Amino acid sequence: QVQLVESGGGLVQAGGSLRLSCVASGSIFSINAMGWYRQAPGKQRELVASITSGGSTNYGDSVKGRFTISRDNAKNTVYLQMNSLKPEDTAVYYCNADRVQYRSGGYTVTKASAWGQGTQVTVSS
Repeated sequence: QVQLVESGGGLVQAGGSLRLSCVASGSIFSINAMGWYRQAPGKQRELVASITSGGSTNYGDSVKGRFTISRDNAKNTVYLQMNSLKPEDTAVYYCNADRVQYRSGGYTVTKASAWGQGTQVTVSS
């Protein structure tokens, strides 16, 4: 089994910063890409940022220049540094791991996509 656990969410004033972390646990051999998505009330889940195992990054237009994604492959951990936060950044932030290869019952299993439980980020004006 693979589990993703996020941490670092909370309440912050506009202009402030937060750092989210997500650790993937289990007998993991490899993870293709890891990323962060967010979902605000009444809105669809959207991509915030993603990073491949090789370090290539992709950002949603609304966070470019303010957020930075990074990754520690050895620790199966992805981070999201969020600066200059705005009230419109308020959402539940979900960690995602794409194409996770792990050991289960003596077999190598590939899980197409794994999600964390989400962490709330609230930015007050």
